[in-house]
Amino acid sequence: MTTPFGHALCAMITPFTTSGALDLDGAQRLAAHLVAQGCDGLVLSGTTGESPTTTDAEKSALITAVREAVGDRASIVAGVGTPDTRHTVDLAREAEKAGADGLLVVAPYYSRPPQDAIEAHFRDIADAGELPLMLYDIPVRTGVRIEPETILRLSAHPRIVAVKDCSHDFLAAQKVLARTDLAYYAGSDEHNLALYAVGGAGYVSTVSNVIPDRLRAVLDAFDAGDTTRAARLQQQATPLIEALMSADLQGTVTTKALLNALDLPAGPVRAPLRPAGPATTDALLALHADLTRT
Repeated sequence: MTTPFGHALCAMITPFTTSGALDLDGAQRLAAHLVAQGCDGLVLSGTTGESPTTTDAEKSALITAVREAVGDRASIVAGVGTPDTRHTVDLAREAEKAGADGLLVVAPYYSRPPQDAIEAHFRDIADAGELPLMLYDIPVRTGVRIEPETILRLSAHPRIVAVKDCSHDFLAAQKVLARTDLAYYAGSDEHNLALYAVGGAGYVSTVSNVIPDRLRAVLDAFDAGDTTRAARLQQQATPLIEALMSADLQGTVTTKALLNALDLPAGPVRAPLRPAGPATTDALLALHADLTRT
């Protein structure tokens, strides 16, 4: 198993002030908290980090601030994916300058290019700098798969080293794992243990914003050979995972609501997202309290 960015990666939210500005102090405090609670990697400016509504300058400033806060105690993977190859290359170069250790690159969305164009997109980005890439396969958002055969071809590139898997195609993931040295990270929290058990590298988790120690404990128990405890810990987290990642609300919305209620840096979401209501927040708090009492 290769782990180029660590095992327990948090898809970190991007904190904003009450006025909606980027909260770099809050980002530093949250990043330090997450690392202290077991995260050995932080993914910035992904879906959970509201990348569609942050500027290029904000993305770079966020990397710089978080690097300052965590030093070399955790890897920093910067989300740079856009539907425009040239823009993605520019973001990748800026992320490298700002201090990122790697790049998270989603398949180009909306235009739904064919597989040869998707492959060329990733190769162009990998060739543009020195940072390793994590491919991000999330067809429910992009409208297109990174097909397993495409991933197999891309795995030969020396700087394409990992996959964040949100395809919900567990068989395809195992087929690629069996034929490559790519680090496969679960991108859906309900799959964290299952993918790890068949040779995955760990997870890139939205839910770890609020229970970083609990999710890390799942991997630690499995590594220690206590598979029964690992399964029990994963099962105990399931109600909160389900509530946070509900189809009715974006994970960013629910996660920020719970972080704010727990007095951790988060702030509002940016439009077009809307904040969670009091009933949703109260329900999340109750589930969090139930879990942390066990």
